[in-house]
Formats: sequence, structure tokens, C-alpha cells
Amino acid sequence: MLPLEGITVVSLEQAVAAPFATRQLADLGARVIKVERDEGDFARGYDQTVKGMSSHFVWLNRSKESITLNLKSDNGKEALDKILSQADVFLHNLAPGAVDRLGFAAEDLRERYPQLIICGISGYGTNGSYTQKKAYDLLIQCEAGLVSITGTEEEPSKSGISVADIAAGMYAYTGVLTAIIARYKTNQGTVMEVSMLEALCEWMGYPMYFSEYGGRDPKRTGARHAAIYPYGPFQAKDKKMVFLAIQNEREWKQFTEKILGQPHLAEDGRFNNNSKRVENSEELKEIIEKALDKLNSEQVIDILEEAKIANAHLNTVKDVINHPQLKDRNRWGEVDSPVGKLKALIPPVTFEDFDTVMNPIPEIGEHTEEILKEFKVENKQWTT
Repeated sequence: MLPLEGITVVSLEQAVAAPFATRQLADLGARVIKVERDEGDFARGYDQTVKGMSSHFVWLNRSKESITLNLKSDNGKEALDKILSQADVFLHNLAPGAVDRLGFAAEDLRERYPQLIICGISGYGTNGSYTQKKAYDLLIQCEAGLVSITGTEEEPSKSGISVADIAAGMYAYTGVLTAIIARYKTNQGTVMEVSMLEALCEWMGYPMYFSEYGGRDPKRTGARHAAIYPYGPFQAKDKKMVFLAIQNEREWKQFTEKILGQPHLAEDGRFNNNSKRVENSEELKEIIEKALDKLNSEQVIDILEEAKIANAHLNTVKDVINHPQLKDRNRWGEVDSPVGKLKALIPPVTFEDFDTVMNPIPEIGEHTEEILKEFKVENKQWTT
């Protein structure tokens, strides 16, 4: 038996944050009923790169059932209410106040269905001067300060993936799991909210402490680190980048011997602790580059591995898809979809006693009729 088998999740969701949370609940066996408009979750139309389907939608929506309802109509509202009456979790990420205006405010639902766990995801939370401000991933990255410390000294940059959405989705996922555990003790549901801004601000903990108590913001350093050196990319003789990270003085000593060929630098007053190496990073960078200009990238990686110094190749996305470690650990599976079988990474938490769920990605409204019949909704025009 899967851990969430028997749990029904109803999700009024779109884009990334809520679908990311509910897909993980589905991975663990929860039944996820995805409520969509006639035209579907707008993430279905982000691109057409996966055999005509959107890469975002394929990533986030396997193992779900799709039902289309017009929630501005009385029939649609009645249908959703009947489903919620037998659900365990109601999760949504519509615009602030939209769910309330539809007649599904948390306080009303909790009064009618005390067992229901209700989770709302929004950009800035349900109160405060920013509540009605539009919130997209890039904008939250800016407001949370992430863009200010990401990129090069000359130009700030956003993260290459939707980290604000993913952060909010992760906290919604773990919040729902926590509420399920609590309900076993209290026999009561709960109401929770997750703000994208607050989720990403939690991930900004180190920079905020650095700024608050250090008196200055971390610098934008590209792929380098504002507070550790050497840490980041260095070019080898074959013009390929090698990434490395010196985390302690033992590794620094090994690095001076094995890579730099200058063991005396371990005790050099300019470089004999991390703070001094950061302070004199430009001078040290020249020394490192001169040493690496004699070695190709694979030689550097081999020496660093032998010296037990952290390192990495700069992989492309295609390289990651073919990563030898993912292959060694059999991390690729398949998921069915309206366009046929697709590759899918197996969820990252590996359980000894059971496999996670990887069921098909649904068509828009694929399960509408059977779900409404199951929940004894009268045969009305629920989509109009």
C-alpha cells in the first residue's frame, strides 16, 4: 500500500507551484483530481516541445485525473462542492481572493467540512500591502533579492528554473503532509497558506544573515561564491571549464600540492585561511589559472578526485539526461500521455518498501464524466 493511498486531493491549480505540490502527492499514491477550465491549465500551452505537449505540463501533471468545470456557473460550483465534501485536501493557486469570490472561502469550507485540509498558494500572502500585486516567478525572484545576488558583477540574472514556484510548491507539499499527520491525531482538517515570497525568502537565509550582520550584501559573482574561495569555474588547457570547491584548510593544502605544485602557498599569509583567500581572490585566481593552463580538464578532474576535493563538469542539459550516475541508478522511467510514452525521472526519494506512482498525464477533462457520476452529481451542464 502506498503511503497516501486513500487520500483524495482536489486541486484548483494552474502553472507551476500548485501542480508541483500535487504531483508529488500523486507520486505517493494520493488521488489528485485536477480541476480545469474548458481551455485547460494555461501551462498546457506554454510550448509544444514534447511531441506537441508543453514541457512544463508533462513535468508536473502525471498521475492526475482532469475534470473541467465552469466555476462561475451554479452547476459547476455545485459539482465542486460535492467533490470537496468527500475530499481530504483542497489545494489552489488562483489569484488572491478568486476562490473566495467563487464561494469556496476557507472559513466556509471548514465549517461545512471540518475534515478538509485547505492549502492556498499565492504570490505575497492573503494580507498586507502587496496582496493584490501580480506575482510571477521572475518578479518574486526580484522581490526576494535573489536576482540581486545572481549573475555577474555587470548584470543581474534570474535563476534558469522557476525557483519561486518550486519553493512554494515544496512548502505546500510538506505542509499538506504535516496536516495529514496532524489530522490522524485531532480528526480535524486545517487551513494553511504558502506565499511564494516567503518561501523564497526562506531560501535566502544565508544572504540575509550575511547582509544583516556583515554590513554589506553578497556580491554577484557569476558561478563563483561570494564568501568562499577558490569556489567555482576555472578554465583548463583545453578551454573547458572545471568547477571546484575548497571547503576547508585540509583541502586547501592538498590543492596547493596536487594542482598548484606550490605547497608553500598553504601557509602564505595572503591565503592561509578562507577569509584571506576571498580578500586576495584576484591574485590567487592568476596563480590557479597559470597552473591549470598546463592541464586539460579531465586531468584536473582526475587529480581533484584523487585529492578528495569537490569538483564537477559543466554539463549541458543533454549531458544531464545522459548522466552516467542516473543511468547507473536506473533513475529513468516512462509515463504514458496523450502523445504516447514519454521518459520521466523517477521521484528523488527512494523508498525501500514500495515504488512511487507514475501514471498517465491526462487530457483536458478526460475524467469529467466518470468523476461526476462517482460523486453523484446530476447530469447537468457543469461546464457552462
